[in-house]
Amino acid sequence: MTQPTDLPASTDAPPATDAAPTDAPPAGAAPADASGATPSAASAAPARGYAASKDGLRKRLRRIEGQVRGIDGMVADDRYCIDVLTQIAAVQAALDKVALGLLDDHARHCVLGAEPGLAEERTEELMAAVGRLMRRG
Repeated sequence: MTQPTDLPASTDAPPATDAAPTDAPPAGAAPADASGATPSAASAAPARGYAASKDGLRKRLRRIEGQVRGIDGMVADDRYCIDVLTQIAAVQAALDKVALGLLDDHARHCVLGAEPGLAEERTEELMAAVGRLMRRG
């Protein structure tokens, strides 16, 4: 009986690799500075206002995504127009609720918690976002 060619002949020894020495950072990792320390992931991206509710936000967005797929199925099944429109209105309402929550998080975290020099700019961004949401429809 012969062994398959894609499996090693013996499992006692680890397979040979052409890996870099263990003191080198992994591929794509930030290089170390002169002290040998690497920047942390937390310093790479700023904390967002929705960070505390991110899991719930993503769950809600996945649910909305499912609703949209359901609407696609309704159209594929030639469902009654008003039924499709009702579901579209439900998706829009769900997205509006997500947007309102994000606006609230942004106002509390990113605007009120902004450095003094950024507060005015962040307030203008917030009001522009509110304006875009209100123009929809």
